[in-house]
Amino acid sequence: MTAHQYQIDYAVMEDLPAIVDIYNSTIESRKVTADLEPVTVESRIRWFEEHSEDHRPLWVMRFGSEIVAWMSFQSFYGRPAYNGTAEISIYVNEKFRGIGAGSILIAKALEECPRLRVSNLVGFVFGHNEPSLKLLRKFGFEQWGLLPGVAELDGVKRDLVIVGRSV
Repeated sequence: MTAHQYQIDYAVMEDLPAIVDIYNSTIESRKVTADLEPVTVESRIRWFEEHSEDHRPLWVMRFGSEIVAWMSFQSFYGRPAYNGTAEISIYVNEKFRGIGAGSILIAKALEECPRLRVSNLVGFVFGHNEPSLKLLRKFGFEQWGLLPGVAELDGVKRDLVIVGRSV
């Protein structure tokens, strides 16, 4: 995927149905999210509204008129002393996985950190989600923590790996 083929924009409310569709497409794999059932657009409105361009953005990557991926920054732990740390989440449309969208979005995140006054990025990734862990390691994220067996997916206990990177 080259720069002239895609565009990264701040998400607008009209993008929320596509954002939710992409998110819901990851549930069945049991590798990406701890949600076990699809979420609704209505249930995500408050989450959407918690994002802002100047503090905790939500971006969409477009290829033509189609949203191929999205990335969000969320506050970590919700207390003022942690304002310099943001949790990063990236979700890619299943039709566009494996073509570099995740790498492009992580590069964008790292580029935006100084403007957003973010000095640390963290991610929470299931231990069996090796593709996501590999992608984050490629960009210098390291394991900062491990919560063994904290999630149960279809009767299987799963680890949660906390990865982080100083920016």
